[in-house]
Amino acid sequence: MGIRKPAWLEALYAQKFFTACTIHENSKKNEKNICCVDCCTSICPHCVHIHRFHRLLQVRRYVYHDVVRLEDLERLIDCSNVQAYTINSAKVVFIKKRPQNRQFKGSGNYCTSCDRSLQEPFIHCSLGCKVDFVLKHYRDLTPFLRVCNSLQLGPDFFIPNDSGDDEMTNETPHSTIVDSDDPMSSGSGSSGSENMSMMYTGFVRKKRSGLYTCERFSNKVHSEEDMATSMSRRKGIPQRSPMC
Repeated sequence: MGIRKPAWLEALYAQKFFTACTIHENSKKNEKNICCVDCCTSICPHCVHIHRFHRLLQVRRYVYHDVVRLEDLERLIDCSNVQAYTINSAKVVFIKKRPQNRQFKGSGNYCTSCDRSLQEPFIHCSLGCKVDFVLKHYRDLTPFLRVCNSLQLGPDFFIPNDSGDDEMTNETPHSTIVDSDDPMSSGSGSSGSENMSMMYTGFVRKKRSGLYTCERFSNKVHSEEDMATSMSRRKGIPQRSPMC
């Protein structure tokens, strides 16, 4: 009989989310807000690269309770008759029960497990309430489970880059140029081209930024030298007009 819950569903109930990941405790954004359906465990964004081929379910926080997007959860289990709530233009459902003690019931819909007031036509306030209701009355959860071979995080989910710090990875041409001294602010006249030539040569040796950058800087240096040479060639000895 299918009275037992699937392992991923048990993990969704039992795992603690929005706590610091012990594997990446020294990293930023290390809150565990993902449930790996295949490994049945909670992970943080830094763990995603290890589970990138697994089915991943993002867990969100709403009114101090864990929620999951209805669109994602419905790919794993039938969520009909579970009341959904809208946050950030997305419908979400609560994972666990939210008991609410009432001395008396008025008219309207109430949760089958929590006695929480609901909108029509919903009869469950959370996924946990529906699962308990199904197991109590039908004793088989299998007809409500769905086959899902792929479940990925949304495109807006932020995944940190843990590939290591490359020397030139985070540098743009503009930031690289700003790091050096501005040659136009010191030196003028004929010494300006010499200072520029020395600065660019030393800068290339320091950054080792590749052939393309070296070529580009080298062309700039030669163009300055050619300009200076052409200007010196133009300056000749002035010739006086013959006296009459």
